[in-house]
Amino acid sequence: MLGALERDRHFMRRALQLAESAWQRGEVPVGAVLVSGDRVLAEAHNEVETRRDPTAHAELLAIQQALRIRQEKWLSDCTLYVTLEPCPMCAGAILLARVGRLVFAAWDPRMGAAGSLYDIPGDRRLPHRPRVLSGLEAEASEALLRRFFRELRASGPPPLDR
Repeated sequence: MLGALERDRHFMRRALQLAESAWQRGEVPVGAVLVSGDRVLAEAHNEVETRRDPTAHAELLAIQQALRIRQEKWLSDCTLYVTLEPCPMCAGAILLARVGRLVFAAWDPRMGAAGSLYDIPGDRRLPHRPRVLSGLEAEASEALLRRFFRELRASGPPPLDR
């Protein structure tokens, strides 16, 4: 039986593997794993480019998968592991699905909504507040994101549609 921190690291490492998989597909490398106890309910990575859908974030896709599997609308007993701090849309989905706990790796000062730019999960005016653990495996996530964007910039601008 794994201790709480070891369990968190285990699932965050899986989220990092999913982020790496996203990168291989030309997506921003963000991965998410949604867990109930020690059981993985859903996992996803960003699919914004693949689906041509700006809402196809890893967190949202994992939440939607878990809700379909469970045939319920609440995920109160679940933990969502994600490699990057959720944006406002994803933070809202986490609250609406009543995810019990959020664990994220890297902070996102540009779009983060779990403590950086906004703190939606911590807003006491809202009816649900998940417990939040931040910074777990942050260095690995940040390194992956830096490599992805460095390579993206090195490849030059995308061709113009004609």
